[in-house]
This record gives sequence, structure tokens and C-alpha cells, in this order.
Amino acid sequence: MKAILALEDGSLFAGRAFGAEGEAKGEVVFNTSMTGYQEIITDPSYTGQIVVMTYPHIGNYGVNAEDEEAARPYAEGFVAREFSEVASNWRAQGTFEDYLKRRGIVSISEIDTRALVRHIRSRGAMRGVISTVESDPAKLAAAARAIPTMAGSDLASAVSCKEPYARAGAGTAAARLKVVAWDYGVKRNILNNLVRVGCDVTVVPAATSAEDVLAMKPDGVFLSNGPGDPEPLEYAVRNIRALLGKVPVFGICLGHQLMGLAFGGKTYKLKFGHRGANHPVKNLLTGRIEITSQNHGFAVDPDSLDAARVELTHLNLNDQTLEGVRHRSLPAFSVQYHPEASPGPHDSHYLFDEFKQLMLEPR
Repeated sequence: MKAILALEDGSLFAGRAFGAEGEAKGEVVFNTSMTGYQEIITDPSYTGQIVVMTYPHIGNYGVNAEDEEAARPYAEGFVAREFSEVASNWRAQGTFEDYLKRRGIVSISEIDTRALVRHIRSRGAMRGVISTVESDPAKLAAAARAIPTMAGSDLASAVSCKEPYARAGAGTAAARLKVVAWDYGVKRNILNNLVRVGCDVTVVPAATSAEDVLAMKPDGVFLSNGPGDPEPLEYAVRNIRALLGKVPVFGICLGHQLMGLAFGGKTYKLKFGHRGANHPVKNLLTGRIEITSQNHGFAVDPDSLDAARVELTHLNLNDQTLEGVRHRSLPAFSVQYHPEASPGPHDSHYLFDEFKQLMLEPR
């Protein structure tokens, strides 16, 4: 079956349908990972987006339940040069094609993904439609232009949990640390890493008040990743400000952007974002280079932060954008990238241990 990917500027890419039939709409972005497609498609941060994989061959090792980062896929659509129709891996519990069909994810293959990515890098991320049912270019381009823009969209409240839930670890309760995690679209492996370093985690909805969080008497508070623009999340920024200095705080990705806003800074939309498992970041505190996993379309403006109160800790070596901050006097820090690395390298796992040590320090 044929499929078409149409962008809002009228660009068309005709190829072969893969996965479910129908239409997928969203902001078209690209990911430079060679593996990890199941973790990517189930990452809540991809809500409202169609993901283009730059690696040309996707799906060869199939899918399995352990690699899902959430209970369902969140990416609106998926694009690859070639999808494997077979699964060849001892962990595989099915093929990627069957998974996409079962989950209702419309995808397209056999297009020039290199040309598509170069176009996005030149023009910036833009809205698009994948369709197996409509072939009129004008109608598809018009449908793409009608999609709400990512800027100004509060998507975190839509993907957040509706009720609190717990993720407890092994060992005696007295020996473990209590962490409350605000869920803006949290990934399962982030919670796994918090548990790994000795935390019992209670995950709460994004709009939970700071007062309710502090009433749980946590040793620390975690700000999760998530989709969309951080600036509309004024409720989250107010809550973060209300507990700064009262308990250690650690943020990742959207959580980092919200931390930057709580510190008095500003955020802005990147031209085409950072998405992949191979992005170099310099730790300005140690001088070490970390290869990191990333997924974000917005960034914190370093010039908007008060250098007397906030220290810059990490820098992206591809484009010099800000990747990490910490408060100079309060126990609060955050990073733009994903230290849990699912998928990706484990260079940055130490950040979970640093959060643990921060919680153990006497106050």
C-alpha cells in the first residue's frame, strides 16, 4: 500500500505504508539513534510528533515488553528508509510491523530520509501528515498547516498520570530514601534508576500542589521529562518555586526547562531540536565529555539566568546550547539530556547517585 508524507510547506515524500492504515499528524522531527526504536516510540515526550529515524534500517530485532518506556506508544507516526518485516533476536516477542498495526501507529518507508532530514535541518521542524487514505497534495499540506504548533502547547497535563502511584525498591523501608516525582510524561527507566540508587518513588500528577508534595515528607523531589512547550506550564513553575530550598530537587529534560523558568530564566524553541543517543556534552565541572541520549525541542537561555545564583554545569558540544544547571546556594540541579539513557549510553548514570548524595547531606 502506498503512503504519502506531506509537510506544511508543501513538500511531499511518497513511499510505502507500514504499520497501521489511516493518517498520522504532528510535528515532524528526526532521531539519530541506530537502535532503540521501541523506547523512542513509547516515550511520552514524543506526544504530538512524527519521528523520522536517520538510521536507514529499523525493526530488525523486533519488539518486546521490557523495552517499552510507557504503557502505550506516544509518537503520532513513524518514518524510516527501510523497515524490517522480520524479527531476528532472542528477546523478540513479535515484529515491529505487527506492533505498529496493533497499536494503530501509521508509518511510512521507502522514502529518502536523508533528503527529508536535510530539509528539516534547513527549514526547521515543521508540521506534517502521513496518510494512506488521501493522495491530494494540496489537501494534505492544508491538513498539516491546520495542526496546532508545538510552541505554546501544554502537552504535559495530557500525558501525566491521573492518580498517584508508587514504585518501591528492595530492602528495608528505613534504609531507603523517599522521592516524589512530578509526572510531566515520565519514562519507566527514569523511575528504575531512582529505585536503583535506593529510592522509593511516589509519582504524582503534574498539577499536584507543592503543599501536597511537601506533606508527603519526601527526602527529594524529581521533575520528569515530558512533551511540549515548558512556558505554558505556569502551575508547574509556581510549584517548583514553592519548594526550592525546602527539599533537594533534580530535573531532567522538560523538568530541566521548568527548573530554568523557576530560577527566573527563559526558554526558547530550537530550530530542529536534539534527538538521538549520540550527542556529546561537556561537564563544565569536571571537564569530562559525556555521550548522551537526548529528546527535546526547547532549551533554556543561559543569558537569562542570574550567574550570581545559578551555575551552568553542562554544555552541548554540537551547538553550544545549555545542557545543565545547578543553584549556587540551594540543593537543586537539572540536566537537559536523559541520563537514564533508554536508549543510549550510560555515561551519565552518575547523576542519579549525585541526587542521592544531595538527599543524604545534613541540613
